[in-house]
Amino acid sequence: MALENITRRTLFAIPIVLTVGMLGTGPATAADLESVHFLIPGGAGGGWDGTARGTGEVLTKAGIVGKATYENMSGGGGGKAIGYLIENAASNHGTLMVNSTPIVIRSLTKRFPQNFRDLTMIAGTIGDYAAFVVNKDSPLNSFKDLVAAYDKNPRKVAIGGGSVPGGMDHLVAALAMEAAGKDPTKVKYIPYDAGGKAMAALLSGEIQALSTGFSEAVGMAQAGEAKIIGVTSAERVPAFPDAPTLKEQGFATEFVNWRGFFAAPGLPDDTRKAYIAALGKMYDTPEWEAVRARNGWVNIYNPGDKFTKFLENQENVISTLMKKLGFL
Repeated sequence: MALENITRRTLFAIPIVLTVGMLGTGPATAADLESVHFLIPGGAGGGWDGTARGTGEVLTKAGIVGKATYENMSGGGGGKAIGYLIENAASNHGTLMVNSTPIVIRSLTKRFPQNFRDLTMIAGTIGDYAAFVVNKDSPLNSFKDLVAAYDKNPRKVAIGGGSVPGGMDHLVAALAMEAAGKDPTKVKYIPYDAGGKAMAALLSGEIQALSTGFSEAVGMAQAGEAKIIGVTSAERVPAFPDAPTLKEQGFATEFVNWRGFFAAPGLPDDTRKAYIAALGKMYDTPEWEAVRARNGWVNIYNPGDKFTKFLENQENVISTLMKKLGFL
């Protein structure tokens, strides 16, 4: 497969949910947002969790909303939260859900019956590169070392991720191993329910490497718990410049995972516009730049119809890729 044709495309992708309390009874504006409740469809410590809490931190500190609260709802690789939002749409016009590439991948693989078309599109907000991480005490110090270990004994090299088989973390691992000349369908991938459990598996030695979001990897590396052996960016990321890219190690793999917000179906248009305005206003604040830089996120703003078109294009690209890799 010609990886260059795939990796040059920007594949964006993760699920959060927000509940927004509105002041007044008239049309909503960004200044009217009283509170935001983030419902996070995964456990603590994962990319969804970090994105929810980082966004909430900015919205409150910048005075865009008055209060932010958080709730983790794990289950079904994000499907439980998506189903909840759709099934209770009439009573959840104050709720937003953040998701990413998984909502595209898992609907393609029939992991859950819904897809992004069943929701109200709000906006794509950020991108997060993918990264490969090993335990701090691992003898592996580069992605080349991981490939060499795989060549020596494929059965002993397990790569874990916080997504289901055929999900985003698995897809990134397959792309990278294929770039190394390996059969991506034979790579031993171990799935976990969200990033926090996958990190625990890495630290316990249950897996040899972890495919995860770069922002999650940075937190582990800064805490001295793990080493980043490869990032799917074209160049080193300023948030953690010690992390080498896969590209500089000779593996032509680039990937960035988008994260964006969705609302329940049937959302009133004035409320939809208020959410779009609030997220758009966030980008102009110094509070956002501090959180963005800290996590190594890429600014991506695709509001409304642009978000829909972006996801339709991604669905086509990923469907073709997954068929080539044997995941569909």
